[in-house]
Amino acid sequence: MTQTRLLLADDDEMLAALLKFRLEKEGFLVDWVADGRQMKESLNQALPEIIVSDIMMPYFSGIEMVDYVRNTLGANIPIIIISTAGNETNVLSAFELGADDFIAKPVNPTELIIRVRKLLRSSLV
Repeated sequence: MTQTRLLLADDDEMLAALLKFRLEKEGFLVDWVADGRQMKESLNQALPEIIVSDIMMPYFSGIEMVDYVRNTLGANIPIIIISTAGNETNVLSAFELGADDFIAKPVNPTELIIRVRKLLRSSLV
């Protein structure tokens, strides 16, 4: 059985390290990028099965990434956006562009894993 590739994009290194550790412990192959430039490079090299991205990142925001994945790449990869709760306008924009889910920071790793698995199951249908 092949591992599910997950792209994790967040410039908060401590949070990213925690989420990467927990996701890998659950059997995911996690590619972590710390900014929008790295995210775009990663997406152009190989598409993951699912994306978890912060909204506010240097060079290329999570909102721009959703637009890029949906409209430029034409991919229907499940996308989970993570952001501070007080960022409602950005969250709504991400949903309008095609994000599949949103989790407010601080992110509970167990909740993230449950939501990732749920989105992956529904994308297989």
